Amino acid sequence: MKHLLIAFQFLTVLPLKICIEIKDEDYGKSLVYFPIVGMAIGAMLSAISLCCGFLPVPVLGAIVLIFSAFFTGALHLDGFADTCDGFYGSKPKEEILKIMRDPRIGVMGVVGITLLLLLKFSLIISIPKDVLWRSLIAMCCLARWAQAIGCLLPYARNEGKAGLFIKYARKKDIIIGGVFTIIVFSALFGLKGIIIFFSSLIPALIFICHAKSKIGGMTGDTIGAVSEIAEVSTLFSILIVGSVWT
Repeated sequence: MKHLLIAFQFLTVLPLKICIEIKDEDYGKSLVYFPIVGMAIGAMLSAISLCCGFLPVPVLGAIVLIFSAFFTGALHLDGFADTCDGFYGSKPKEEILKIMRDPRIGVMGVVGITLLLLLKFSLIISIPKDVLWRSLIAMCCLARWAQAIGCLLPYARNEGKAGLFIKYARKKDIIIGGVFTIIVFSALFGLKGIIIFFSSLIPALIFICHAKSKIGGMTGDTIGAVSEIAEVSTLFSILIVGSVWT
């Protein structure tokens, strides 16, 4: 239960307090619960989309985006913006890490986050309402598991809270989380869910490899960027697979 609460505390803005002692290795052990937390976030977004289903589609899409940012404190969006600022251009690792730690957002961060939200919004309003509620659950579940995968890489900084997740990450927990995520996709979409799962995962894995080549590993910002990329790729895959298999 402690590890599940750590995952909720790190991934959401829910006011959860852990009264028992937390050891450094507990952060790594919490990674197995990341997809569960993602499914919970997706379930809340799904409930909102169903309750607001009577609204015009563009309004519904905006509401889903607003609550998505609210539940997570826009933490992953912030990481994506910082990553866009740092990764733009051919800068050395030290300069990239310095830019990403700067609390001010740069031009590329603004452009990146604007285009990301525009793409995510267009995907949400393009998915039929009777499929959207399932899509939101799948999207959030895969995105949080993708974050856990990113934690298997070395930590690119000398210090930072995300470093505890990376330092104590265990492959068996990531595998268990992956099996859980595949089961969720299969339950939501049947056989198509397997195709959606793997096609959605590819862009996230490509970015993880790109981050390793740029800065030698991952940071809290790039882990957040992985989450955003996985969310968009999941919605994209659902839209494409749904269009082909109709």
